[in-house]
Amino acid sequence: MNQEEPPYKLRGLRLYEYDLPDGWKVLAGRTDEDNDRLSIKIAKPEDWWFHVRGMPGSHVLLLARDRETPDRETLNQAAAIAAYHSKARSGGVVAVSGTKAQYVTKPRGAKAGTVNIRKEKVFKVRPSLPEI
Repeated sequence: MNQEEPPYKLRGLRLYEYDLPDGWKVLAGRTDEDNDRLSIKIAKPEDWWFHVRGMPGSHVLLLARDRETPDRETLNQAAAIAAYHSKARSGGVVAVSGTKAQYVTKPRGAKAGTVNIRKEKVFKVRPSLPEI
């Protein structure tokens, strides 16, 4: 691995990457195994983690920036990406769980992609991807 490559560029990890306004970056897993590695191995405590509530979908990370807090619009955009990469994509307004990655844990022996979360915030968003 190139020393300048971010940790999420690990070999074999396939992610969707999105750039949001003001330089924020969002990553979304493609498979259960990718979701596992993204949520448990790659996520830093201050990253924001998102997943659609009550149905299958990608784990999504809004990567933290040093001493910056994302505004509500940035959090909503990341939540909308999580809704888009889920079975709720064709729905109207969708509930998405969000929390800091430090509150995401994997239960012992759980199958890939299964996590427990604490200190959840619920975002009501329409599934969408950022405009290019």
